[in-house]
Amino acid sequence: MKTLKTTFLLTALTLLLLFIGEAFGGARGMTIALVGAVLMNGVAYFFSDKIALASSGAQPIRREESPRLYAVMERLCGKANLPMPKLYLIPQPAPNAFATGRNPSHASVAVTQGLLELMNDDELEGVIAHELSHVRNYDILTSSIAATLAGAIMWIGRMGQWGMMLGGYGGRGERREGGGITALLMLILAPLAALLLQLGISRQREYQADASGANMVGQQYGLISALEKLGAYNQKIPSNIPPSTAALCIVAPFSPRQFLAGLFSTHPPLPDRIAELRNMTITR
Repeated sequence: MKTLKTTFLLTALTLLLLFIGEAFGGARGMTIALVGAVLMNGVAYFFSDKIALASSGAQPIRREESPRLYAVMERLCGKANLPMPKLYLIPQPAPNAFATGRNPSHASVAVTQGLLELMNDDELEGVIAHELSHVRNYDILTSSIAATLAGAIMWIGRMGQWGMMLGGYGGRGERREGGGITALLMLILAPLAALLLQLGISRQREYQADASGANMVGQQYGLISALEKLGAYNQKIPSNIPPSTAALCIVAPFSPRQFLAGLFSTHPPLPDRIAELRNMTITR
């Protein structure tokens, strides 16, 4: 069911992109919007992992620097039949982690220094299992495509806004008068709709990764404890992870500039995620 919801939301994003392109430029605008989406998705497919790692300040971590992390990763990769991802360390005190990469053969997992210091073995295993579930479910690719489509819609809306301000939208007479209302609605509603659709995709992926990670470990209690600890510490310790990468993290990093965090968060509320985990039945 969650996969169907994600497919629906991605389809809605694509249709919204085409609709806003048509509203501003007719058939030609729709074609330009579609070509732009394909090109940006190509960039996201091949380079989103490098961008995420570089923007968060992640550095490669060797086995001798963190044998515990390598041991947990190797054990879970063996259970899930996944290739070993590249491991990175983010030198930040706020506990967090994210996975990136277009497929399991090109995956990376980054953890913060704070995560390694604060999590016990069961909690660390729960976090790593959650991130490996994102890798196995190709969630990073899905999220990258969603972010790219949403970004394209917002960019077209911004360009349309400038076009209307400069008097460059539409033609003359009835076409301009009738199209102006549609364009105005697009300027206001399309970027908001794109953002909410993107958030819907991200939230569905988090619920699924929680459940898959718990099944991978064989119990949900380590992840539950980890989420409780992550929520507590991320309310107190600010993070320098940029918003574009924060969407990949296991919990939303705390920022002093948060506004309407509940409505516009890329993550479901932690109490809801924990409740889902407490009520789930482990499949073996």
